[in-house]
Amino acid sequence: MSAQAEPRVDRPYIADGYGIPDHLDGVLPWSWAQEWLESAPVYWVASVLPTNRPHVTPIWGVWVDGAFWMEGGPNTRRFRNLGANPATVVTLERGNDALILEGDADLVTQLDEPLTQRLLAASRKYVASHNYEAQPENWRYGIWRVRPRKVLGWSNFPADTTRWTFGQE
Repeated sequence: MSAQAEPRVDRPYIADGYGIPDHLDGVLPWSWAQEWLESAPVYWVASVLPTNRPHVTPIWGVWVDGAFWMEGGPNTRRFRNLGANPATVVTLERGNDALILEGDADLVTQLDEPLTQRLLAASRKYVASHNYEAQPENWRYGIWRVRPRKVLGWSNFPADTTRWTFGQE
């Protein structure tokens, strides 16, 4: 299992007047975001069309090894977009809670057995609710992974609005 470094935590810049605190008191823990990313039933994925216009679709997916994973056919508009431009945004919404993950997608075509088993285990959340069980043979063209660069989240806007940054962003 690949280890993910803890992200840097701060507040996002949002124009004056929104009341984002200028201190770190009350920021959300990264575990809040991880738990939600693991349990969410539907993710909204934004990609970029060849015309440079946005394209957004809902999709099932899983959070494994510090990344969002999604399957689907190679000819879907979403995956053709990601093949041409890996920039993507994955969002979750639940009442007043919001999570916005910005990152780059890559098509993973070689999965070792331990990773395959972790992906299958995480996908079991769809068995009871949708009678769907992921099958590795569906990944013969690969499975898409989105590694976060930056994640924004809040449950009580603006008081707990938090930004987590990964790598050199």
